[in-house]
Amino acid sequence: MAKKVVYNNESITMLKGPDKVRKRPGVIFGSDGLDGCAHSIFEIISNSIDEARSGYGSKIVVTRYQDCSVEVEDFGRGCPVDFNKNENRYNWELVYCELYAGGKYDASDDNYAYSLGLNGLGLCATQFASEYMDVEVIRDGFQYNLHFEKGENVGGLSKKAAKKRQTGTKTRWKPDLDVFTEINVPDEYYRDVLKRQAVVNPNLLFVYRKEEPNGSFTESQYLYENGISDYVQELAGDTALTSIQYWNCQREGKDREDKPTYKVKLSVALTFSNRVQQIEYYHNSSWLEHGGSPDRAVRTAFVSQINGWLKTKGLYKKNESAITFADVQDCLVLVSSSFSTRTSYENQTKKAITNKFVAQAMTEFLKHQIEVYFIEHPDEAEKACKQVLINKQSREHAEKARITIKKTMTQQMDLANRVQKFVDCRTKDATRRELYIV
Repeated sequence: MAKKVVYNNESITMLKGPDKVRKRPGVIFGSDGLDGCAHSIFEIISNSIDEARSGYGSKIVVTRYQDCSVEVEDFGRGCPVDFNKNENRYNWELVYCELYAGGKYDASDDNYAYSLGLNGLGLCATQFASEYMDVEVIRDGFQYNLHFEKGENVGGLSKKAAKKRQTGTKTRWKPDLDVFTEINVPDEYYRDVLKRQAVVNPNLLFVYRKEEPNGSFTESQYLYENGISDYVQELAGDTALTSIQYWNCQREGKDREDKPTYKVKLSVALTFSNRVQQIEYYHNSSWLEHGGSPDRAVRTAFVSQINGWLKTKGLYKKNESAITFADVQDCLVLVSSSFSTRTSYENQTKKAITNKFVAQAMTEFLKHQIEVYFIEHPDEAEKACKQVLINKQSREHAEKARITIKKTMTQQMDLANRVQKFVDCRTKDATRRELYIV
């Protein structure tokens, strides 16, 4: 018989301090595995990106060391770490040791109007999940240094006169194997993340330094002067059927009548190709791996406008089915980068957004732009729409062939599986052969 466990008022406990993250890293980072560790690294990089996008600093240096430690250096204003009179505490305590503390909660403050980091979780959570973390901040003529171990500060705040005028924040830390099951984040992850961030942050230089086994460093740089337009050109190469289109706009609206109004910036670069297909969505610089609102907008707008064009030109056969987004997707190269002052992410990993107004505004914007584009570029409209129609017809023919093959093979299998007395008999002896006519 199982031993009875006492369950009373004293059975309820609460995680405190670093244990809020160290014992449940998956809640913040999505998992306690390699993906979660990688996301913790991105949390630090995203703070530097927010600073640069606010107009402070044009370069971010990320260094990956052999021992799996990471260093991120930016050249912004430097994180405020000194005494905060309003909170009656030092800012370093709030920023590095308190979840839900930060400088990005005021939506009316244009300093971080369109930020990657909104929740005040990432920096503190990454510190809690580290074996150690060293921070160097230069601002207001001073150099500040902090050291943390296993989520706890060691030695308080060091403050001295700065020897250089360049402001900024440099953070080096090592993810803790007591928190994550694996911390050896591959080189490809850094390259992929920094390239994507260069795409959606025009003229922001990302420098990636990798320590080699012999102690030397190899360096790569990522910079897209024209952002998503250059990236679409790179993706399509010489396979593009149409010219590169870049559309942008700004809108204001709300997700519900009783919700506050917020601002949205929308940018889309695209082309059509019969060899390459790629669609990527970004919001506030975060790659939306699962899409959400922008994906719904793109699906609705492109199917609606291309379907309308095909109907107007009478290119559908009698009783022919309409195109689907799968047919559009097969020849579309599109990158969307949107920003909003209020963002509803599905979770802290920020792989999809759910803003209703973003979906609505982007749908209307894309429908209008596609309509104008088709009118102003009739030759390109014909190439794109006819390619979509070809994709649809090819898909349907392939599906019919698949069904026919499946049916034939099923019949053969059924025949082979019949009971013995119904199996066909064959012989070369003519005297033993019979013909039955039913």
